[in-house]
Amino acid sequence: MILRHPLSDIQSENIGDNTRIWQFCVILKDAKVGQNCNICAHVLIENDVEIGNNVTIKSGVQVWDGVTIEDNVFVGPNVTFTNDLFPRSKVYPKSFERTLLRKGCSIGANSTIVAGVVIGESAFVGAGSVVTKDIPSGTLWYGNPAKMKGYIAEDGTVVKL
Repeated sequence: MILRHPLSDIQSENIGDNTRIWQFCVILKDAKVGQNCNICAHVLIENDVEIGNNVTIKSGVQVWDGVTIEDNVFVGPNVTFTNDLFPRSKVYPKSFERTLLRKGCSIGANSTIVAGVVIGESAFVGAGSVVTKDIPSGTLWYGNPAKMKGYIAEDGTVVKL
């Protein structure tokens, strides 16, 4: 069963069991959302989007075409994704850049994820960061532009450089 707020606009039928969708969310018809996710208020999910299981997307996030989010990912409030490296009004690319968030990574609040990057498994992006290039698995990055500041140990602790 999907737990959906009556003030959300859910057009997709590809949503897994035990997923919660809060008020003022829009999920377009071709989007895929896994099981046991928490989609907080004011989230937009476009058509060419795949979201795995146990994903949390906090309020104010827009997940544009071309974004894939694997299992157990945390996306903080107001994270911004882009999908076009050279946007122009009323000019659309033949295809959008692909962005991939690997299993278990976390993206801090107000971060910007530039189109076409891969954020590795269990990586951590600190709040307010601007991610302009791929982030290896198990690493800690923050800043503008985001730079590597440490590692995430297997037990989840941070080892700073």
